[in-house]
Amino acid sequence: MADQPGIVVTGASGRMGQMLIQTIAASDAARLVGAVERAGHDWVGRDAGEAMGGPALGVTVTDDPLEAFARAQAVIDFTAPAATVEFAKLAAQARCCHVIGTTGMTDEDIAQLEPCARHAVIVRAGNMSLGVNLLVQLTKRVAAALDEDFDIEVIEGHHRHKVDAPSGTALMLGEAAAEGRGVALADVADRGRDGITGARKRGDIGFTAIRGGDIVGEHDVLFAADGERIVLRHLATDRAIFARGALKAALWGQDKAPGAYDMVDVLGLRGA
Repeated sequence: MADQPGIVVTGASGRMGQMLIQTIAASDAARLVGAVERAGHDWVGRDAGEAMGGPALGVTVTDDPLEAFARAQAVIDFTAPAATVEFAKLAAQARCCHVIGTTGMTDEDIAQLEPCARHAVIVRAGNMSLGVNLLVQLTKRVAAALDEDFDIEVIEGHHRHKVDAPSGTALMLGEAAAEGRGVALADVADRGRDGITGARKRGDIGFTAIRGGDIVGEHDVLFAADGERIVLRHLATDRAIFARGALKAALWGQDKAPGAYDMVDVLGLRGA
């Protein structure tokens, strides 16, 4: 057990935090060595397993991330952009592999990760699932094969509690479509339609966000032309797929040189 990578989960009380704790605790390839929550949270000082309503795991929830990171080989982080930026600095200081599943990060947030990647491995992805990352590659190829007679729309659905839109995965798919067409997404994205918007602009990549119920994650990439439509789709029915992907990324990063990576690297799809 001692030779297995020790992993810390940030945002331990959240939906993904709890799923990650359960996934790591059940793994025979890694150890849960830390769980982090914000100062003042009622989980701080409690055993992580008991706080989730289960058996004790022997890991006490802490509000001191650096202390936890110092005992770990990897950090898995599905929190909020501002928190993730600060965790990245601490993970780099501790030379931990930092796996980031946080969505809603701005270009400024991402730029702040660059200095950290000079000292530690950072694996950042808007979605950690194998299926979604295959969908990204397919989207790029289809967009490259079709001209602007095909309008592209990225349609995503998530549970009512999700706070950012479009989702990180939808933006990944939009970026893939834009790359396939040889354009910058920032120049062609249509992220808001309300009222009298006028006709759709040729070449735009549109986004539609659905929020409701307990939808785990649904993503369609629609290519629509006169007389025909192509739809690429991924449906997630269990949040565990993201936890398993994040754990895979944390294990993959153990023997890698410092730098910025994504799930395409982890899954060996670069150039595929």
